[in-house]
Amino acid sequence: MANLLDLRRRIKSVKNTQQITKAMKMLSAVNLRRAQERVTNARPFAAKMTEVLTDLAEHTDENYHHPLLDARGDSRYLLVLITADKGLAGAFNANLIKAAQAFLKEHADKSVELLAVGRKGRDFFRRRAVEIVGEYIGLTGKGRVSYAEAVELADDIMRRFREDDALDKVFIIFNEFKTVLQQRVVVEQILPVARGEEEDSEQQSPQAETHVEYLYEQEPAEIFGRLLPRLIETQVFRALLESIASEQGARMTAMDAASKNAGDLIGALTLNMNRIRQAAITKEIIEVVSGAAAAQS
Repeated sequence: MANLLDLRRRIKSVKNTQQITKAMKMLSAVNLRRAQERVTNARPFAAKMTEVLTDLAEHTDENYHHPLLDARGDSRYLLVLITADKGLAGAFNANLIKAAQAFLKEHADKSVELLAVGRKGRDFFRRRAVEIVGEYIGLTGKGRVSYAEAVELADDIMRRFREDDALDKVFIIFNEFKTVLQQRVVVEQILPVARGEEEDSEQQSPQAETHVEYLYEQEPAEIFGRLLPRLIETQVFRALLESIASEQGARMTAMDAASKNAGDLIGALTLNMNRIRQAAITKEIIEVVSGAAAAQS
């Protein structure tokens, strides 16, 4: 049985740990508020740009070609995995790594290369039989990311796709922020940009949303030349923002649970310490009474 000194030391250690987890929770709450605001502001722009360019691709002549738009084969992929640089975020990194492993298993017959964004994903797959062609460490560890940093990553992805004709598709895996308690792992193809298919008007539901027809003054080549790279930059920027917000939410939840568990452990240790101390006091009283009784007899 542990003595009182050991229990006091352990209680003090748990209290120190609880102070750290509470401080990390407060820091994550501050970062989450800022990251959530940026995600909320970025989503409408990214959705509208994707909608407009998809509509333009639908109305573009099939003979039109663009390096980021033309479909290729289906044998070699580039997987961009966005994880965190730090741990203590619950199942945040584990869920992303599991999704990447499931992707690799599903496409075992393909040649898949990995572009790691974040130390956790890089360190995990570095010890596996996965070819890592590039890494970006420290990009999300600051709790915020600038658009210039996202452009640098997007330019690297587009450069690899343009220069390597054998690279067929580019996928990105990230955590989409829903709520503080909920994040959704997203596996999304970003290159080549998909050409949407027009639905038959006779098959559309009467309650379907009204399709907006856009009028374009410039030629498709000029529009795509300017906006397709911006679309990839926006998608990468949004993925980074979503990942940062999800990481901060997951860490805040994990630190809150850790603080509560530390409180429960402190309570249990304190109760055990009081019982041992009471038993020691009772033993001393019995010894004193027994000694006095023996002296009188």
